[in-house]
Amino acid sequence: MSPFVEGLLTFLLGLTFTLFGMNQMSHGLERMSGGKLENVLESATTSKSQFPILGRLKGMIMGCGITALVQSSSSTTVMTVGFVNSGMMKLEQAVGIIMGANIGTTITLWILALTGLESDLWYVEIFKPSSFSPVLAIIGIALLLFSKKNRRKDLGITFVSFAVLMFGMSLMSDTCSQLANNDIVTEIFVALQNPILGLLVGAAFTGVIQASAATIGIVQALAVTGAITYSAAIPIILGANIGTCVTALISCIGANRSAKRTAVVHLMFNIVGSIVLMAVFYGANAIFDFPFMGQPLDAVNIALIHTIFNVAATALLLPMGNLLAKLAYLIVKDKPNEKAVPVTLLDSRFLATPGFAIEQCGTVTDKMARLAKDTLSNAFSLLNKWDDKLADTIAEDEEHLDRYEDKLGTYLVRLSEQSLDEKESRRTNQLLHVIGDFERIGDHALNILDSAREIKEKNLSFSPEAKHELSIMIAAVEEIVELSFNSYFNNDVAIANRVEPLEDIVDALQSELRARHVNRLQRGECTIQLGFVFNDLISNFERVADHCSNIAVDLIEVSQAQFNTHSYLNALKLAPTTEYERYVAEYTDKYKL
Repeated sequence: MSPFVEGLLTFLLGLTFTLFGMNQMSHGLERMSGGKLENVLESATTSKSQFPILGRLKGMIMGCGITALVQSSSSTTVMTVGFVNSGMMKLEQAVGIIMGANIGTTITLWILALTGLESDLWYVEIFKPSSFSPVLAIIGIALLLFSKKNRRKDLGITFVSFAVLMFGMSLMSDTCSQLANNDIVTEIFVALQNPILGLLVGAAFTGVIQASAATIGIVQALAVTGAITYSAAIPIILGANIGTCVTALISCIGANRSAKRTAVVHLMFNIVGSIVLMAVFYGANAIFDFPFMGQPLDAVNIALIHTIFNVAATALLLPMGNLLAKLAYLIVKDKPNEKAVPVTLLDSRFLATPGFAIEQCGTVTDKMARLAKDTLSNAFSLLNKWDDKLADTIAEDEEHLDRYEDKLGTYLVRLSEQSLDEKESRRTNQLLHVIGDFERIGDHALNILDSAREIKEKNLSFSPEAKHELSIMIAAVEEIVELSFNSYFNNDVAIANRVEPLEDIVDALQSELRARHVNRLQRGECTIQLGFVFNDLISNFERVADHCSNIAVDLIEVSQAQFNTHSYLNALKLAPTTEYERYVAEYTDKYKL
């Protein structure tokens, strides 16, 4: 094997380590955030201001900071596309974040520039990756092997990935030093001094690997050959910023038009910034003939050029953020008579950060719970007074609850397949349980609606005794609904503990009401037709109470880090606590017939 081929293969191995380390380090940092960075990003753009430029500036600062923390402008941009797609953020708010992400990614190149540090001073040497990467790798492996907490494992992944990243950079740099005098390599570097060719190569390569920092990191590694000059490096750096837009463009596939406009803004920002700054720089070079253009540069100079470009592009285009947004609206137009897409917080882009995705699921589930509660309340009101519009509303809301369960269930299953820690896993399981109960409560509300419609259409009327019995059971069910839903909304175990005793009373009421109804039938005080309606109603009331019990028990079990509803209830019935018996006695007295 020729030395060139061997060197090329070694270079590609180093590139593989670099890309893998960069990707895994970013993933580990995102996991460690547990959704907090997304919350910060969301809150940073929701504040109102009479000066739009201040809002964009705030978004820029947050985009810069978050990208610096997760070491990936692509992650921040994709996250922003997800926010816009879900309706949580407007396009105008996203502009500043996108620009800030481009500045934040420059931090990665300053870190990579550490591989090129050369000095005899000990305090400089300790900052070289070769000095501290092995220590981080050992700590990271120890955390992965011996820690049981996912957050510490994520920290371990981050440390090991950083060490792998730096090893890959060092391997590429060492290989490039050996290839410095190769004729083929020299010819490639000479060709790249053409600004247009360099721009296209930087954009194309970054588009393939979807990481601008990796592309420029390779240029930093090649800089050790001494063959990379300013005239070759600058176009590649500018092209890499354009190529990174590919990730955002891919992420908006299947998204709504607002998300597509966000990706277009990202693309326009980088293309316009690159073209304008190239025109200014090369125009000035034509006039003043910069003497440094043919000189070689090192990794620090490359990081500095990248930083200057991104800061200059942001300073140029940040005041024109609204103009970019308007252009995006012109490029991605609304279709005639197109219906608005319903807002959904369940964006697949959030699955990469399970902590935040779970919070989004919780928000949507809260909406579902309130809808289920209102639907049941409306159904109860129809038993007293029929209302056609309210009946239509109940039917529509029940369909909405079905869609909620379908979308939430599918999303939560996908979420459960991610790497979740114990707390996240318990919360995901709880949500999967309760959405089924909320949907079933909507079904029983629809059943009550059907009974109310039958009463109206057939002009049926219960006896005063039956009306009184139904009113007592309805009151008990309304209270158990209030208790269970409040315990869920407030995460209050104390309130949840009151639900199961009341559920026992509802069960007892159903049995007693059914027995009394049979007595009335035997005495001829009730018709068979009314009897069917009466039994349907109390059966639905009892089933609603059962689902309320499930909601409360799920909350209790999450607090106790377990999920075995039947075992919990059986143990409670076999050995009731003093508190449980006290609540049973209280509700027995309150809802006695």
